Amino acid sequence: MKIGCPKEIKPQEFRVGMTPDAVKEAVGHGHQVVIETRAGAGAGFSDDDYIAAGATILGTAEEVFALAEMIVKVKEPQAVERKRLREGQVLFTYLHLAPDPDQTRDLLESGVTAIAYETVTDDRGGLPLLAPMSEVAGRLAPQVGAWTLQKANGGRGVLLGGVPGVLPGKVLVIGGGVVGTHAAKIAAGMGADVTVIDRSVHRLRYLDDVFGRDFKNAYASAANTIALAREADLIIGAVLIPGAAAPKLISRAQLKELKPGAALVDVAIDQGGCFETSRATTHQDPIYEVDGIMHYCVANMPGAVARTSTQALGNATMPFMLALADKGWKRACAEDKHLLNGLNTHKGKLTYAAVGTALGLPTIPAAEALAL
Repeated sequence: MKIGCPKEIKPQEFRVGMTPDAVKEAVGHGHQVVIETRAGAGAGFSDDDYIAAGATILGTAEEVFALAEMIVKVKEPQAVERKRLREGQVLFTYLHLAPDPDQTRDLLESGVTAIAYETVTDDRGGLPLLAPMSEVAGRLAPQVGAWTLQKANGGRGVLLGGVPGVLPGKVLVIGGGVVGTHAAKIAAGMGADVTVIDRSVHRLRYLDDVFGRDFKNAYASAANTIALAREADLIIGAVLIPGAAAPKLISRAQLKELKPGAALVDVAIDQGGCFETSRATTHQDPIYEVDGIMHYCVANMPGAVARTSTQALGNATMPFMLALADKGWKRACAEDKHLLNGLNTHKGKLTYAAVGTALGLPTIPAAEALAL
């Protein structure tokens, strides 16, 4: 198979879809890999690194899209990239379609077979291709939240760890999954007073067993959520419904109940955000204020630590990428129900029910798409 990896063009996105290690593996399996020149520069990988791994370097994205049978990326294809996709081609990347009707429409019109990292599953009920970036984003969230809280940035001027004689800042983490757990660990390590809330009692028991001395936890009822939010200096939104739009857990009306200058970090922004006042921002212009509350809603947080993120993502995606290339997407998905769960579009049909529900579009079962 001819595998192509273009340079990411989303603002301030420095990750790359394939590492040189992934290229070497693919070439070793007998596949041809083409990489757009300088695609890996932001993550510290040179064209020479890719050439040494066996890739061919092409001068433009247009050439990569035209030649490749499978496109491997990091972020969802931007409008100009979507025009280059075609029926019969496989797109393997993050998509986050539920809050993005324009992208969904363009993918359906292109006829491309789009497999989304964020909806591939595993035997433990996890999302193995989302997990590494969730880990990165979770660990970044307290760091960027602490920066947002600085007075020069419009925040409360609270130091999360406090100092002798001054209490630490209070952090509320909404969601106790991968993002929330890693966010809580780092915030607690910074010395903050941390509470994690979740609606799964099973998950809360796990957090209590493993981290009981590091941070507190509570059930995420509506009453508990706003009560704890009122006390917080920093609120981290870490809620995920696989493939679907994130629920809005703090409304605009409730902002007036929060501490003036409190910071909201919305890690769920790729899925539309879990605060009503969230809107996607970039690393170049990451924060904004609504009713005296600071919002940090960067849609590609892991892009800030591009080398670590690229290596972590590459480790997770490589086995699935090789399966798609070795077997072809139909056989690979037919033999692996978890990879089949990643299928979002094929030949103009939407195949992920949660996206259809979010956007009001008809869907067909992913298994039915194998016969198209």
